[in-house]
Amino acid sequence: MSAPGHPERRRATRLLRWYPPAWRGRYGAEFTELLVAELVEHPRSWRRTADVALGGTRARLASAGLCGGTLDPDAQVRASIATLGCALGLFFAFAVAVWAQLTIGWQWSRPDTQSTAVAVITMSVLIALFLILAALAALPIAWSVLIRVRGRQAATLWAPSLLFVVGVAALVIGSRHFAQHGWPGTDGHPWAGRGLLSGAVGAFAWAATLSISAYWAHPGALFAFPAGEVAWMALSPVAMVAVAVGASKILRRLPLSPGVLRYEARLGSAAAATMIAFLVASSLWIADGGTGPRDLFHTGAIDIVAVVVMGLALTAAHRAVRRARTALLALSIPH
Repeated sequence: MSAPGHPERRRATRLLRWYPPAWRGRYGAEFTELLVAELVEHPRSWRRTADVALGGTRARLASAGLCGGTLDPDAQVRASIATLGCALGLFFAFAVAVWAQLTIGWQWSRPDTQSTAVAVITMSVLIALFLILAALAALPIAWSVLIRVRGRQAATLWAPSLLFVVGVAALVIGSRHFAQHGWPGTDGHPWAGRGLLSGAVGAFAWAATLSISAYWAHPGALFAFPAGEVAWMALSPVAMVAVAVGASKILRRLPLSPGVLRYEARLGSAAAATMIAFLVASSLWIADGGTGPRDLFHTGAIDIVAVVVMGLALTAAHRAVRRARTALLALSIPH
C-alpha cells in the first residue's frame, strides 16, 4: 500500500474530487485505495481519467436529482426541486439581463416593429409572473425555517440561511446603488407607451445583471468603466451564487411535509411553462431583426448566448420536474 503523501495517493485524491461530497464520504476510502493500486501499475491512462470523470459527473447529476436511482424518493424530490430552483435562478438571471437591456431602449423610443413591442411587453409580464411564483414558493419554506428557529431546531440551517441573507442583501444594496448612478435609461424621451414599463424596476434589473455583458470579451472597453462598476460586475455573480447555494442547502436540510413538496413541484411545473413562454418571446425579438431607432433594440452576441443558456437551464428544469414527479408517485402522493 502506498504511504500517505505518496504521489499516487495525491493523484487519486484529486481524481476523487469529480464525485460529490456525499458519495466521497460513503465510498471514498475504498475507491481511493483502488485508484492508488491502479496508478502504481499504470501511471498514465487517459481512459481511467475519462472513466472517473464520467462516473463522477453521473454521481453529481444523481445527487442533483437529474438522473439515476440512487436516492430514496423523499431525497429525490428534495434534490430535484433544489436543482429546479438553481436552474430557474440561472434562467431568471439571464432573462432579467435581456429584459433590462430592452427597458433601456423602451425609455428612449417606441420600437420600430410591432413584433419587438409585443415581445418586450410579453417578457415584462413573464418577469412579473416569475417573481410571483418565486414568492409563492418561498413562503412555506420561510415559514418552516421560522418555526424551526423558534423551536431551536435550526442548527443545520443557520449557515445556509446566513449565506442566503448575505447574498440577497449584497444584491439589493449593490443593485440599488448602481441603479441610481449610471443607468443608461435615465432621462429618456417621453412617448405614449413609455409608462408601460417601470424605469425604476428596469434600472434595478440592469444593475443586478450588469455582470452578464459582452464587455468581458473586450477588456479595453471594460476597464474604461469606473472602477466601482467593474468591481460590482465581478462581485454580483458571487452574491447570486451565494443566494442559490444557500437556498439549495436550506431546501435539502429542511424537513418538509409531502404536501409542501407536492406544492413546490407544481409551482416548478408552472415556472417551467413560464420559461418556455419567455424563450419564445425573446426569440421573437431576436428573429425580428430590427435594431429599432438609433440601435436601441439591437441584438448582439450576448443575447444569443443568453438564449442558449436559458435553453440549457430550461432543459435541466424540465428534467428536474420529471424526476420530482416520479419520486412523488413513489411516495404515493397524488400529483
